[in-house]
Amino acid sequence: MKALILGCGNIGSVATQDFAESMSSVEVFVADKNMVRAKEVAKRIGKGNVAGIQLNASNHNELVHNLETFDLVMGFLPGDLGYRLVKACVDAGKDLVDVSYMPENPLTLNDEAARANATIIPSCGLAPGISNILVGHAIRRLDTTQTVHIMVGGLPATPVPPLGYTITFSAESVIDEYTRKARIIKNSKVIDVEALTGLEEVEFPGVGTLEAFYTDGLKTLLHTVKGVEDMWEKTLRYPGHAKNIELLKALGFFDEEPIGVNGVNLSPRRLSARLFGQKLLMPGVKDIVAMKVEVSGVRSGRHVSYAYHLLDQYDERKGITAMARTTAYTASIIAQLILRKVIREKGVVPPERIGMSEEFFSTFLEELRKRGIKITESKTYA
Repeated sequence: MKALILGCGNIGSVATQDFAESMSSVEVFVADKNMVRAKEVAKRIGKGNVAGIQLNASNHNELVHNLETFDLVMGFLPGDLGYRLVKACVDAGKDLVDVSYMPENPLTLNDEAARANATIIPSCGLAPGISNILVGHAIRRLDTTQTVHIMVGGLPATPVPPLGYTITFSAESVIDEYTRKARIIKNSKVIDVEALTGLEEVEFPGVGTLEAFYTDGLKTLLHTVKGVEDMWEKTLRYPGHAKNIELLKALGFFDEEPIGVNGVNLSPRRLSARLFGQKLLMPGVKDIVAMKVEVSGVRSGRHVSYAYHLLDQYDERKGITAMARTTAYTASIIAQLILRKVIREKGVVPPERIGMSEEFFSTFLEELRKRGIKITESKTYA
């Protein structure tokens, strides 16, 4: 069997290593538009079943053609290429596990994917990803779901200047989080709110005081969770971060429209992404991932609330960030379960739906535990 992994940055390279070690009989090809980088990643992983190849994901016909020889695809591309990859895998009839922060709704391709006998699992990283799986697990045990609240953030273990934050994944995706309007459900209606609003302070066990604000992380949950009264996702950061990002937004640093500078047209957003990548990418700073998911509703006439907590740390021994661990391992585990036929459903299958399977859920949590990622659950009655 052959697997293709598209994108070999911090997250994609960790997923490649985990997948290759766990599925030693599978030929794994890690691909990037930069051949040198792909081969360097393959060499660094140092497994006999891993090779680096060059592949351009922006050309649809070329991509579909290149997918023909593979049994499964994993996508770690920027958000603007995510939906293209989903469409290419549908057209090629290939299974896909994808983590990209795409603005489009991949569920619109469900019928096409089912006809192509393909399993497409989008939004399959940390959040959306683990968060969706936890939501699905809670919903399965409720007769009626009333509220879904998700708080999640990747942070340095302690605040570092200038923003109290370091980048552990794509700088472009970080800016997307801060600029894309967030879709939430309030009073049983889907509404759009500005990112960074809904600001509140929270106490997170093992971390301390953090701030939380709306970001567009619900994704497929908006379409799959029915009858909910209140549902949102908020990003966690150290206090003061949102105020500083709002200042940058107000000053136009995230504007798309190019401006002239000494005869050269520059997009402020692209320049900011480049600067974020240079100034906020601090490999020497250890990170953490904090997540809290709360789902409440009614079961057998009683009001019940399920709460899940995750706090993960930088892996000192392997030198892997908490963000890479929680995102890459999730995608790798799900891809392995597809190849092992634990996940058999065809079409576009959001993570929350597979989280509703008790067999899958227990297997998934056990695989996370093997990698040192622990999720605790509590249940309370009103």
